[in-house]
Amino acid sequence: MVLDLGLPDEDGLHFLARMRREKFSQPVLILTARDTVEDRISGLDTGADDYLVKPFALEELNARIRALLRRHNNQGDSEMVVGNLRLNITRRQVWLGGDSLDLTPKEYSLLSRLMMKAGSPVHREILYNDIYSWDNEPATNTLEVHIHNLRDKVGKARIRTVRGFGYMLVNNTESES
Repeated sequence: MVLDLGLPDEDGLHFLARMRREKFSQPVLILTARDTVEDRISGLDTGADDYLVKPFALEELNARIRALLRRHNNQGDSEMVVGNLRLNITRRQVWLGGDSLDLTPKEYSLLSRLMMKAGSPVHREILYNDIYSWDNEPATNTLEVHIHNLRDKVGKARIRTVRGFGYMLVNNTESES
């Protein structure tokens, strides 16, 4: 889980503490503008596995997520599988059935996030933040363009639009058109 401490309804540290009390065991990376040493210590002591301060390089965020997933899965070659779609985190490779897919770095980041939350909607702002740095202001429809291109590669029906919210990856091995 990538957690921004500036949540709209609750402080991110309170949310994290509650999740850990409820035995949430997935790795948590805090992504925030809070940059003091005390903030970092507090985040890690509350239960975060890693802490990254904004602004950041997208490549560093992806590397930290890969490292967290490797440690969490206790494997050198971590993979995520949704139906016949397989993503190797360490090698940054994706396969649909037995065919290797050629994804751009942004498409890979989007697919990785959607696969982490397969079956659950992911807010468009989270996806947007995954592919753009904080000082980059791309055109407003660029996320939709990347999703469109990703759908062309993994199957149109596999990535569903959740109106007014974002997108969701579904386990639909029959939708490869």
